[in-house]
Amino acid sequence: MTTSGGTELDLGAVRTFLAVVDDGQITGAAAGLRMTQQAVSKRIARLEADLGVPLLLRTRTGVRPTEDGEAFIPHARALISLADQTAAMFRARHRALRVDVLGRDAASMDLVRSFYETCDVDVDVVVSKGTPAQGTALADGSIDAAFGRATDALPQGIERVPACVEPIPVLAGRRHALAGRGRVPLRELSGVTAWMPGNARDSEWAQYFRFLSAEFGVRIDSSGPVFGRDHIMERIEASDDLITFGNKTQYPGHPDVVEISVTDPAPVYPWSLMWHEANRHPSLPLLVAHVRERYRPFDPRSQWLPAADRPLFRAAGSAAGTTP
Repeated sequence: MTTSGGTELDLGAVRTFLAVVDDGQITGAAAGLRMTQQAVSKRIARLEADLGVPLLLRTRTGVRPTEDGEAFIPHARALISLADQTAAMFRARHRALRVDVLGRDAASMDLVRSFYETCDVDVDVVVSKGTPAQGTALADGSIDAAFGRATDALPQGIERVPACVEPIPVLAGRRHALAGRGRVPLRELSGVTAWMPGNARDSEWAQYFRFLSAEFGVRIDSSGPVFGRDHIMERIEASDDLITFGNKTQYPGHPDVVEISVTDPAPVYPWSLMWHEANRHPSLPLLVAHVRERYRPFDPRSQWLPAADRPLFRAAGSAAGTTP
């Protein structure tokens, strides 16, 4: 970086100066930077020579900024922040689009696969533990886009569009009274217990099923640790009174568990696509456009959504959010 007077500033030296200021010790800063104390001291001396002023005072207990050093700190942080943002922007333009699908056997995965096959874009698929983790990752740039149930608690700066609504069938063992039926009206599940262990209390899907339970009387039992999908299916397989929400794609390999469609109305899970407004990955607008084009709206005559989700999914093209 060149100052208005023609002085060349070494960004590495500026970064080292900030590390020493933040740590208060040359020894600690050197360890954090994985440098020797001598190398840190040389960088600081070079920076002071370039600026023509002393920046640090050595004391018995460590180091502290001089008056000029205090004045330089905000400018130093701005320089490093701008340098990091610039480097991140150019790295982002040459890496795969990182997309969180939340579940590899969910409808979100189908959307990402069709995007990859249609748009010839490099995609890196990741799986997180829900919207709170996704919001943080979107904000810090760890991921570029995420699919999930978009709640009102999204962090500031997160944009969203409706992606799809996914029908949710139930699974029951052959001993269950519902096993011989290919479909069941949702209201007939009133009083039936759906065993869903590990349904994290604060997750967006747990909230979805609480809404479903409150409106239709389905009992949601989330007790018990999760020992894997096979354990869940073995319990459902052996029970004559428990069901679970899910499909055979999620739980393959259990012939004595049957999938039953739920109708009149069919519960559907609301998938949204989310991203941060500051994200400038060149492939992100293509993904948003792909999702918008394939979106089919929620049909209140035959499908059920929690009241909180209906405004976003009420009609094609009526989504909140803007294309990046």
